[in-house]
Amino acid sequence: MTIERREPATDAGERAMLEGWLDYHRATLAVKCEGLDDAQLRTASVPPSELSLLGLVRHMAEVERSWFRRVLANDDAGPLYYSDEDPDGEFHLGEADTWEEAYTTWQGEIAVARRNAARFGLDDLSEGRSRFTDKPFNLRWIYTHMVEEYARHNGHADLLRERVDGATGD
Repeated sequence: MTIERREPATDAGERAMLEGWLDYHRATLAVKCEGLDDAQLRTASVPPSELSLLGLVRHMAEVERSWFRRVLANDDAGPLYYSDEDPDGEFHLGEADTWEEAYTTWQGEIAVARRNAARFGLDDLSEGRSRFTDKPFNLRWIYTHMVEEYARHNGHADLLRERVDGATGD
């Protein structure tokens, strides 16, 4: 699979700019995982950390689900990988956890995120609330937060990928 990344046009409108940068960062995480096998994707950064590329993809599936389903659309979608007993479950990987499953789940959550976001204007408030606050969020805030979330974790992905096979770059 070859992942294409495109920066948004420098003169794009606000919504196209926000969606463009979010898609760019989504694609960046996929590029960082491209060409690796499941064992490499499960490789943790440095002990005692369990942070891995596969864990990051599973985490971002949870983040997409949380913000675009639970918060934006007030969909009572349960967790994918974590639980009350294991709040960081997306990072706790076993041999049975695969790229195919994680990637498919992540892409499915991105598709739902796009559908849900299409129903809202940038200034429209969310129908749900986050688990941390009882305040609604407008779509602009959610988009901006998601770009920040991906950008931060893509920095982690840069280091993880370099640790796995020495690959560096955007």
